[in-house]
Amino acid sequence: MSRLGTEEDPRLTPVLVEDRVCTGVTTLRGRVFLSYPSADGPGVQVAEALPDGGRNPYPDAAWNEPDQPPDGTFVHVNGLRAGPDGRLWIIDSGSPQLGGEQVPGGARLIAVDVDADRVDRVYHLDDAVRPHSYVDDVRFHGGTAYLTDAGTPGLIVLDLDSGRCRRVLDGHPSTVGGPVVADGRALRDPGGAEVCLNADQLEVSPDGRWLYYQPASGGMSRIGTRWLDDPTLSAEELARRVEPWWDTPSTGGTAIDALGTIYVSDVERRRVLAVGPDRSVRTLVADPRLAWVDAMWLDAEGHLWLPAAQLHLTAGLNGGHSAVDYPVRIYRMPVDAGPPPRDHA
Repeated sequence: MSRLGTEEDPRLTPVLVEDRVCTGVTTLRGRVFLSYPSADGPGVQVAEALPDGGRNPYPDAAWNEPDQPPDGTFVHVNGLRAGPDGRLWIIDSGSPQLGGEQVPGGARLIAVDVDADRVDRVYHLDDAVRPHSYVDDVRFHGGTAYLTDAGTPGLIVLDLDSGRCRRVLDGHPSTVGGPVVADGRALRDPGGAEVCLNADQLEVSPDGRWLYYQPASGGMSRIGTRWLDDPTLSAEELARRVEPWWDTPSTGGTAIDALGTIYVSDVERRRVLAVGPDRSVRTLVADPRLAWVDAMWLDAEGHLWLPAAQLHLTAGLNGGHSAVDYPVRIYRMPVDAGPPPRDHA
């Protein structure tokens, strides 16, 4: 097993305490929103964290009703984030769990007007998913959204005006994942088989020129957004535009700042790395409390939010046995820059 640090870093401030596994956090105009993947049991999938410590189902209780048809309800929320347009964007994987079958009409990108607390638009991704797809995460570039498919390896390009979506780099080696190692052990499903997570993390460079992406097992690649945005390019032509970027470790989540530094959570060693635009790498923070840092969030004040999700200790990824040490905590620490305006304000 990899040796983990034992000293707690004083820069890490615990800001939220959860009684469920929480993999996503985002802030928007002074409000805090959370996503729960139901990895430790059914329940509310999206909630707003209230100042008094309460949690409100969001955008309402009806959207969070379990085991309902995907018409006004979530199937399986994998993440959420504030977008550059000031709306809250929710990613519905469309499958009850990784490796499961897609629910028809379930794979969606859902835009929420947080001023009215209502769903503003639903983007259906049926045309770009496969039977065992698991839509994982999203980033934005102008009028385009890019999404990863961690179930069946590939990327999805979504035109936000028309709602049309395309599947690209389908099965390309840069999107195909291998075994994921956390705390020195490979993830295993309840049957004991190694778990592979395909295309997972992604970030758009501050100037909008590049999309960086990777499977959870690493490594990171990049491709010019100009090529992704061109529907006339053949699959072969697009594949030739892919560039290896950096040999990342097994990763739970990433974030990017306005200077182009990509923050990468190293789930094997409970640390976060900072990868510069010149590929220089430094350890931002290492702390034993950072057990599987998932989707990180960089707020407008230059604070990096780190949900220590303990996802690798849930039954579905730990051989059928839950070893989550509750409560699950979300930490925050200052970094050197704020978010890129292209990503969110």
